[in-house]
Amino acid sequence: MHQHILALYNSAKKQQKLIIGLMSGTSLDGLDVALCKMSGNGMNTQIELLAFETVDYDDDYKQKIKTVFAKRDCDLELVTLLNPWIGVLHGKIVNQCLAKWQLGAKDIDVIASHGQTIYHCPKSQHQHADFKHGTLQIGDSDHLAVTTGITTIGDFRQKHIAAGGEGAPLAVYGDYLFFTSPAENRILLNMGGIANLTYLPKSADPEAVFSSDIGPGNTIMDAYIQRFFAPLHYDRDSLVANQGSINQRLLDALCENTFFALGFPKTTGPEVFNLQYLATAQAASETTHLSHFDVMATLNRFSAQVIANAINQCSVNLINVQVYASGGGIHNPLLMKHILALCPQLDEIKNTQALGINPDAKEAVLFAILANECLAGEKQRFGNQTQGIPNITMGKISFAD
Repeated sequence: MHQHILALYNSAKKQQKLIIGLMSGTSLDGLDVALCKMSGNGMNTQIELLAFETVDYDDDYKQKIKTVFAKRDCDLELVTLLNPWIGVLHGKIVNQCLAKWQLGAKDIDVIASHGQTIYHCPKSQHQHADFKHGTLQIGDSDHLAVTTGITTIGDFRQKHIAAGGEGAPLAVYGDYLFFTSPAENRILLNMGGIANLTYLPKSADPEAVFSSDIGPGNTIMDAYIQRFFAPLHYDRDSLVANQGSINQRLLDALCENTFFALGFPKTTGPEVFNLQYLATAQAASETTHLSHFDVMATLNRFSAQVIANAINQCSVNLINVQVYASGGGIHNPLLMKHILALCPQLDEIKNTQALGINPDAKEAVLFAILANECLAGEKQRFGNQTQGIPNITMGKISFAD
Protein backbone atom coordinates (compact mmCIF):
# COMPACT_ATOMS: atom_id res chain seq x y z
CA MET A 1 0.00 0.00 0.00
CA HIS A 2 1.37 3.43 -0.94
CA GLN A 3 2.28 5.60 2.07
CA HIS A 4 -0.25 8.23 0.97
CA ILE A 5 -3.08 5.72 0.95
CA LEU A 6 -1.96 4.28 4.28
CA ALA A 7 -1.87 7.76 5.86
CA LEU A 8 -5.31 8.53 4.47
CA TYR A 9 -6.63 5.21 5.78
CA ASN A 10 -5.22 5.93 9.23
CA SER A 11 -6.83 9.39 9.23
CA ALA A 12 -10.16 7.98 8.10
CA LYS A 13 -10.39 5.50 10.99
CA LYS A 14 -9.35 7.96 13.72
CA GLN A 15 -11.90 8.64 16.44
CA GLN A 16 -11.24 12.36 16.13
CA LYS A 17 -9.80 14.34 13.25
CA LEU A 18 -8.55 17.86 12.76
CA ILE A 19 -9.88 19.22 9.47
CA ILE A 20 -9.35 22.72 8.10
CA GLY A 21 -12.29 23.99 6.07
CA LEU A 22 -11.65 26.73 3.50
CA MET A 23 -14.28 28.92 1.89
CA SER A 24 -13.77 31.76 -0.59
CA GLY A 25 -17.12 33.13 -1.69
CA THR A 26 -18.43 35.33 -4.46
CA SER A 27 -18.01 38.43 -2.30
CA LEU A 28 -14.22 38.13 -2.83
CA ASP A 29 -13.57 39.66 0.58
CA GLY A 30 -11.27 37.02 2.02
CA LEU A 31 -10.54 33.37 2.74
CA ASP A 32 -12.44 31.79 5.64
CA VAL A 33 -10.24 29.30 7.50
CA ALA A 34 -11.99 27.07 10.04
CA LEU A 35 -10.10 24.61 12.25
CA CYS A 36 -12.56 21.86 13.14
CA LYS A 37 -12.29 18.93 15.51
CA MET A 38 -14.50 16.28 13.92
CA SER A 39 -15.79 12.98 15.24
CA GLY A 40 -18.37 10.54 13.97
CA ASN A 41 -20.02 10.76 10.58
CA GLY A 42 -23.44 11.00 9.03
CA MET A 43 -26.15 11.94 11.53
CA ASN A 44 -23.66 11.27 14.34
CA THR A 45 -21.27 14.00 13.18
CA GLN A 46 -19.88 16.09 16.01
CA ILE A 47 -17.97 19.35 15.45
CA GLU A 48 -15.98 21.64 17.69
CA LEU A 49 -14.79 24.83 16.02
CA LEU A 50 -11.36 25.29 17.59
CA ALA A 51 -10.26 28.41 15.69
CA PHE A 52 -11.47 30.62 12.88
CA GLU A 53 -9.92 33.35 10.78
CA THR A 54 -11.07 35.38 7.81
CA VAL A 55 -7.90 36.48 6.04
CA ASP A 56 -8.69 39.52 3.91
CA TYR A 57 -7.65 39.50 0.27
CA ASP A 58 -5.52 42.39 -0.88
CA ASP A 59 -6.44 44.61 -3.81
CA ASP A 60 -4.14 42.66 -6.15
CA TYR A 61 -6.08 39.44 -5.55
CA LYS A 62 -9.44 41.15 -6.01
CA GLN A 63 -8.41 42.83 -9.24
CA LYS A 64 -6.98 39.64 -10.73
CA ILE A 65 -10.12 37.64 -9.92
CA LYS A 66 -12.50 40.37 -11.08
CA THR A 67 -10.84 40.21 -14.50
CA VAL A 68 -12.31 36.72 -15.02
CA PHE A 69 -15.08 36.55 -12.40
CA ALA A 70 -18.61 35.86 -13.68
CA LYS A 71 -17.63 36.81 -17.25
CA ARG A 72 -18.66 34.79 -20.30
CA ASP A 73 -15.67 36.13 -22.22
CA CYS A 74 -12.28 36.44 -20.56
CA ASP A 75 -8.58 35.71 -21.01
CA LEU A 76 -8.14 31.90 -21.04
CA GLU A 77 -4.42 32.25 -20.34
CA LEU A 78 -5.16 34.25 -17.20
CA VAL A 79 -7.69 31.66 -15.98
CA THR A 80 -5.07 28.94 -16.54
CA LEU A 81 -2.45 30.89 -14.58
CA LEU A 82 -4.82 31.87 -11.76
CA ASN A 83 -5.75 28.25 -11.05
CA PRO A 84 -2.36 27.27 -9.53
CA TRP A 85 -1.68 30.79 -8.24
CA ILE A 86 -4.77 30.76 -6.03
CA GLY A 87 -3.96 27.25 -4.82
CA VAL A 88 -0.52 28.40 -3.68
CA LEU A 89 -1.91 31.61 -2.13
CA HIS A 90 -4.56 29.71 -0.17
CA GLY A 91 -1.85 27.29 0.96
CA LYS A 92 0.29 30.16 2.24
CA ILE A 93 -2.71 31.55 4.14
CA VAL A 94 -3.26 28.14 5.77
CA ASN A 95 0.40 28.05 6.78
CA GLN A 96 0.07 31.50 8.37
CA CYS A 97 -2.96 30.35 10.35
CA LEU A 98 -1.20 27.19 11.49
CA ALA A 99 1.73 29.25 12.74
CA LYS A 100 -0.65 31.54 14.62
CA TRP A 101 -2.43 28.54 16.16
CA GLN A 102 0.92 26.90 17.00
CA LEU A 103 0.16 23.82 14.93
CA GLY A 104 2.12 21.98 12.26
CA ALA A 105 1.13 20.22 9.06
CA LYS A 106 1.36 16.83 10.77
CA ASP A 107 -1.33 17.89 13.26
CA ILE A 108 -3.93 18.26 10.49
CA ASP A 109 -5.62 15.28 8.86
CA VAL A 110 -6.91 17.02 5.74
CA ILE A 111 -7.80 20.41 4.28
CA ALA A 112 -11.24 20.83 2.72
CA SER A 113 -10.96 23.44 -0.03
CA HIS A 114 -13.92 24.95 -1.84
CA GLY A 115 -11.72 26.95 -4.22
CA GLN A 116 -12.76 30.23 -5.85
CA THR A 117 -15.86 30.14 -8.02
CA ILE A 118 -15.36 32.17 -11.18
CA TYR A 119 -18.33 30.97 -13.21
CA HIS A 120 -21.54 29.10 -12.46
CA CYS A 121 -23.93 28.21 -15.27
CA PRO A 122 -26.89 25.90 -14.70
CA LYS A 123 -28.81 24.90 -17.81
CA SER A 124 -31.63 27.31 -16.97
CA GLN A 125 -29.08 30.09 -17.39
CA HIS A 126 -26.94 29.02 -20.35
CA GLN A 127 -29.74 27.53 -22.51
CA HIS A 128 -27.37 25.42 -24.66
CA ALA A 129 -29.17 22.30 -25.85
CA ASP A 130 -25.97 20.24 -26.04
CA PHE A 131 -24.84 20.91 -22.48
CA LYS A 132 -26.10 20.29 -18.97
CA HIS A 133 -25.15 22.19 -15.82
CA GLY A 134 -21.66 23.60 -15.37
CA THR A 135 -19.59 25.34 -12.73
CA LEU A 136 -15.91 26.26 -12.36
CA GLN A 137 -13.89 26.75 -9.19
CA ILE A 138 -10.19 27.53 -9.45
CA GLY A 139 -7.45 27.27 -6.84
CA ASP A 140 -5.90 23.91 -7.63
CA SER A 141 -5.89 21.52 -4.67
CA ASP A 142 -2.60 19.86 -5.72
CA HIS A 143 -0.82 23.20 -5.34
CA LEU A 144 -2.54 23.79 -2.01
CA ALA A 145 -1.50 20.33 -0.78
CA VAL A 146 2.12 20.76 -1.84
CA THR A 147 2.31 24.27 -0.36
CA THR A 148 0.99 23.13 3.03
CA GLY A 149 2.25 19.57 3.16
CA ILE A 150 -1.32 18.48 3.99
CA THR A 151 -3.59 16.15 2.02
CA THR A 152 -6.31 18.29 0.48
CA ILE A 153 -9.85 17.40 -0.59
CA GLY A 154 -11.34 19.82 -3.10
CA ASP A 155 -13.45 20.35 -6.22
CA PHE A 156 -16.62 19.21 -4.43
CA ARG A 157 -19.13 20.65 -6.87
CA GLN A 158 -18.28 18.56 -9.93
CA LYS A 159 -19.53 15.29 -8.40
CA HIS A 160 -22.82 17.00 -7.54
CA ILE A 161 -23.28 17.94 -11.19
CA ALA A 162 -22.11 14.53 -12.43
CA ALA A 163 -24.81 12.91 -10.29
CA GLY A 164 -27.58 15.13 -11.62
CA GLY A 165 -27.46 18.19 -9.35
CA GLU A 166 -26.70 21.77 -10.36
CA GLY A 167 -23.50 22.04 -8.34
CA ALA A 168 -25.16 24.21 -5.69
CA PRO A 169 -26.09 24.73 -3.02
CA LEU A 170 -24.01 22.10 -1.26
CA ALA A 171 -24.81 23.43 2.20
CA VAL A 172 -27.77 21.07 2.44
CA TYR A 173 -25.53 18.07 3.16
CA GLY A 174 -23.80 19.57 6.17
CA ASP A 175 -26.97 21.32 7.29
CA TYR A 176 -28.89 18.05 7.34
CA LEU A 177 -26.17 16.03 9.06
CA PHE A 178 -25.37 18.57 11.77
CA PHE A 179 -28.30 20.94 12.27
CA THR A 180 -31.42 18.74 12.03
CA SER A 181 -33.35 18.77 15.31
CA PRO A 182 -36.45 16.88 16.51
CA ALA A 183 -37.40 19.96 18.54
CA GLU A 184 -38.27 22.32 15.68
CA ASN A 185 -38.53 22.85 11.95
CA ARG A 186 -35.49 24.84 10.90
CA ILE A 187 -34.56 27.07 7.99
CA LEU A 188 -30.81 27.58 7.60
CA LEU A 189 -30.43 30.85 5.70
CA ASN A 190 -27.06 31.82 4.28
CA MET A 191 -26.60 35.32 2.87
CA GLY A 192 -23.35 35.59 1.00
CA GLY A 193 -23.10 37.13 -2.44
CA ILE A 194 -26.01 34.87 -3.39
CA ALA A 195 -28.58 33.87 -0.76
CA ASN A 196 -29.56 30.25 -0.25
CA LEU A 197 -31.54 28.30 2.30
CA THR A 198 -32.06 24.78 3.56
CA TYR A 199 -35.31 23.62 5.10
CA LEU A 200 -34.85 20.94 7.78
CA PRO A 201 -38.05 19.31 9.05
CA LYS A 202 -38.00 18.15 12.65
CA SER A 203 -39.05 14.73 11.35
CA ALA A 204 -35.58 14.45 9.72
CA ASP A 205 -37.35 12.92 6.71
CA PRO A 206 -34.90 13.31 3.77
CA GLU A 207 -37.84 13.45 1.36
CA ALA A 208 -39.01 16.67 3.03
CA VAL A 209 -35.60 18.38 3.06
CA PHE A 210 -35.43 21.36 0.75
CA SER A 211 -32.48 23.46 -0.40
CA SER A 212 -32.05 26.10 -3.06
CA ASP A 213 -30.43 29.31 -4.09
CA ILE A 214 -33.03 32.05 -3.82
CA GLY A 215 -31.44 35.11 -5.45
CA PRO A 216 -29.12 38.00 -4.66
CA GLY A 217 -27.83 38.44 -1.15
CA ASN A 218 -25.02 40.99 -1.04
CA THR A 219 -23.65 40.69 -4.56
CA ILE A 220 -25.27 43.70 -6.26
CA MET A 221 -25.08 45.86 -3.15
CA ASP A 222 -21.38 45.14 -2.72
CA ALA A 223 -20.63 45.81 -6.40
CA TYR A 224 -22.51 49.12 -6.25
CA ILE A 225 -20.65 50.24 -3.13
CA GLN A 226 -17.31 49.33 -4.67
CA ARG A 227 -18.07 51.32 -7.80
CA PHE A 228 -19.57 54.48 -6.28
CA PHE A 229 -18.32 54.56 -2.69
CA ALA A 230 -14.71 53.37 -3.02
CA PRO A 231 -12.65 52.54 -1.04
CA LEU A 232 -15.60 50.96 0.82
CA HIS A 233 -16.04 47.30 -0.06
CA TYR A 234 -19.56 46.89 1.37
CA ASP A 235 -22.28 48.95 3.07
CA ARG A 236 -20.98 48.74 6.62
CA ASP A 237 -23.84 48.94 9.15
CA SER A 238 -26.21 49.90 6.27
CA LEU A 239 -24.96 53.48 6.53
CA VAL A 240 -25.46 54.20 2.82
CA ALA A 241 -28.82 52.46 2.38
CA ASN A 242 -30.20 54.11 5.51
CA GLN A 243 -29.70 57.52 3.89
CA GLY A 244 -31.89 56.67 0.89
CA SER A 245 -35.53 55.88 0.11
CA ILE A 246 -36.92 52.79 -1.58
CA ASN A 247 -38.08 53.44 -5.15
CA GLN A 248 -41.03 51.19 -5.91
CA ARG A 249 -40.68 51.38 -9.70
CA LEU A 250 -37.08 50.23 -9.57
CA LEU A 251 -37.92 47.55 -7.00
CA ASP A 252 -40.66 46.16 -9.25
CA ALA A 253 -38.29 46.10 -12.24
CA LEU A 254 -35.60 44.29 -10.23
CA CYS A 255 -38.13 41.63 -9.29
CA GLU A 256 -39.06 41.01 -12.93
CA ASN A 257 -36.87 38.02 -13.71
CA THR A 258 -37.81 34.52 -14.82
CA PHE A 259 -35.44 33.06 -12.22
CA PHE A 260 -37.86 33.98 -9.45
CA ALA A 261 -40.67 32.05 -11.13
CA LEU A 262 -38.61 28.86 -11.42
CA GLY A 263 -39.52 26.07 -9.04
CA PHE A 264 -37.11 24.96 -6.35
CA PRO A 265 -34.36 23.79 -6.41
CA LYS A 266 -32.48 26.25 -8.59
CA THR A 267 -29.10 27.94 -8.65
CA THR A 268 -27.81 31.29 -9.80
CA GLY A 269 -24.89 33.65 -9.34
CA PRO A 270 -23.32 37.03 -10.10
CA GLU A 271 -23.35 36.00 -13.75
CA VAL A 272 -27.06 37.02 -13.62
CA PHE A 273 -27.38 39.39 -10.66
CA ASN A 274 -24.82 42.14 -11.22
CA LEU A 275 -24.50 45.84 -12.03
CA GLN A 276 -25.65 45.25 -15.61
CA TYR A 277 -28.82 43.67 -14.23
CA LEU A 278 -29.35 46.81 -12.15
CA ALA A 279 -28.68 49.08 -15.14
CA THR A 280 -31.24 47.19 -17.23
CA ALA A 281 -33.83 47.50 -14.45
CA GLN A 282 -33.16 51.22 -14.07
CA ALA A 283 -33.55 51.79 -17.80
CA ALA A 284 -36.81 49.80 -17.89
CA SER A 285 -38.23 51.68 -14.89
CA GLU A 286 -36.92 55.11 -15.97
CA THR A 287 -35.05 55.51 -12.67
CA THR A 288 -31.56 56.32 -13.91
CA HIS A 289 -31.85 59.69 -12.15
CA LEU A 290 -31.95 58.19 -8.65
CA SER A 291 -29.33 59.14 -6.12
CA HIS A 292 -26.81 56.49 -5.13
CA PHE A 293 -28.41 56.42 -1.67
CA ASP A 294 -31.88 55.68 -3.10
CA VAL A 295 -30.44 52.94 -5.33
CA MET A 296 -28.76 51.31 -2.33
CA ALA A 297 -31.94 51.55 -0.26
CA THR A 298 -33.84 49.85 -3.07
CA LEU A 299 -31.22 47.15 -3.60
CA ASN A 300 -31.31 46.40 0.11
CA ARG A 301 -35.08 45.97 0.00
CA PHE A 302 -34.80 43.88 -3.17
CA SER A 303 -32.51 41.34 -1.51
CA ALA A 304 -34.72 41.28 1.58
CA GLN A 305 -37.87 40.74 -0.46
CA VAL A 306 -36.35 37.87 -2.44
CA ILE A 307 -35.13 36.21 0.76
CA ALA A 308 -38.40 36.76 2.64
CA ASN A 309 -40.45 35.36 -0.24
CA ALA A 310 -38.46 32.13 -0.08
CA ILE A 311 -38.76 31.88 3.71
CA ASN A 312 -42.50 32.44 3.52
CA GLN A 313 -42.84 29.83 0.78
CA CYS A 314 -41.01 27.27 2.93
CA SER A 315 -43.08 28.12 6.00
CA VAL A 316 -46.57 27.72 4.55
CA ASN A 317 -48.81 25.68 6.91
CA LEU A 318 -45.94 25.03 9.31
CA ILE A 319 -45.73 25.84 12.97
CA ASN A 320 -42.65 25.95 15.18
CA VAL A 321 -40.36 27.25 12.45
CA GLN A 322 -37.08 28.95 13.37
CA VAL A 323 -34.71 30.69 10.97
CA TYR A 324 -30.96 30.58 11.66
CA ALA A 325 -28.92 32.96 9.52
CA SER A 326 -25.26 33.05 8.53
CA GLY A 327 -23.02 34.83 6.04
CA GLY A 328 -22.15 38.47 5.51
CA GLY A 329 -25.78 39.54 5.29
CA ILE A 330 -26.27 39.10 9.03
CA HIS A 331 -24.04 42.16 9.53
CA ASN A 332 -26.37 44.37 7.46
CA PRO A 333 -28.90 45.61 10.04
CA LEU A 334 -31.29 47.17 7.51
CA LEU A 335 -31.39 43.95 5.47
CA MET A 336 -32.18 41.92 8.59
CA LYS A 337 -34.85 44.43 9.64
CA HIS A 338 -36.53 44.24 6.23
CA ILE A 339 -36.50 40.43 6.16
CA LEU A 340 -38.09 40.15 9.58
CA ALA A 341 -40.74 42.74 8.69
CA LEU A 342 -41.63 40.77 5.55
CA CYS A 343 -41.97 37.48 7.48
CA PRO A 344 -44.87 38.12 9.88
CA GLN A 345 -44.85 34.50 11.09
CA LEU A 346 -41.38 34.98 12.61
CA ASP A 347 -40.77 36.55 16.01
CA GLU A 348 -37.04 36.72 15.43
CA ILE A 349 -34.22 35.58 13.18
CA LYS A 350 -31.39 33.97 15.08
CA ASN A 351 -27.92 33.25 13.76
CA THR A 352 -26.12 29.93 13.86
CA GLN A 353 -24.15 30.90 16.95
CA ALA A 354 -27.29 29.78 18.79
CA LEU A 355 -26.54 26.30 17.40
CA GLY A 356 -22.87 26.41 18.36
CA ILE A 357 -21.35 27.50 15.03
CA ASN A 358 -19.93 30.95 14.33
CA PRO A 359 -22.17 32.30 11.54
CA ASP A 360 -19.18 33.71 9.65
CA ALA A 361 -17.48 30.31 9.78
CA LYS A 362 -20.48 28.18 8.82
CA GLU A 363 -19.72 27.72 5.11
CA ALA A 364 -16.10 26.72 5.80
CA VAL A 365 -17.30 24.30 8.49
CA LEU A 366 -19.78 22.74 6.07
CA PHE A 367 -16.98 21.91 3.65
CA ALA A 368 -15.05 20.33 6.51
CA ILE A 369 -18.13 18.12 7.03
CA LEU A 370 -18.07 17.13 3.35
CA ALA A 371 -14.38 16.22 3.66
CA ASN A 372 -15.12 14.16 6.77
CA GLU A 373 -17.82 12.28 4.87
CA CYS A 374 -15.41 11.70 2.00
CA LEU A 375 -12.93 10.20 4.47
CA ALA A 376 -15.01 8.44 7.08
CA GLY A 377 -18.63 8.44 5.97
CA GLU A 378 -20.46 5.26 5.21
CA LYS A 379 -22.68 5.01 2.16
CA GLN A 380 -24.83 8.12 2.23
CA ARG A 381 -28.28 7.52 3.60
CA PHE A 382 -29.35 11.04 2.75
CA GLY A 383 -30.46 12.18 -0.65
CA ASN A 384 -33.50 13.38 -2.54
CA GLN A 385 -33.01 13.43 -6.29
CA THR A 386 -36.37 15.13 -6.88
CA GLN A 387 -35.08 18.08 -4.85
CA GLY A 388 -31.70 18.15 -6.61
CA ILE A 389 -29.89 16.45 -3.72
CA PRO A 390 -27.99 13.47 -5.19
CA ASN A 391 -27.11 10.67 -2.78
CA ILE A 392 -23.32 11.00 -3.18
CA THR A 393 -19.96 11.54 -1.54
CA MET A 394 -18.04 14.53 -2.90
CA GLY A 395 -14.43 15.64 -3.14
CA LYS A 396 -11.22 14.85 -5.03
CA ILE A 397 -8.09 13.98 -3.07
CA SER A 398 -4.71 15.65 -3.59
CA PHE A 399 -1.66 14.29 -1.79
CA ALA A 400 1.08 16.56 -0.51
CA ASP A 401 4.08 14.91 -2.20
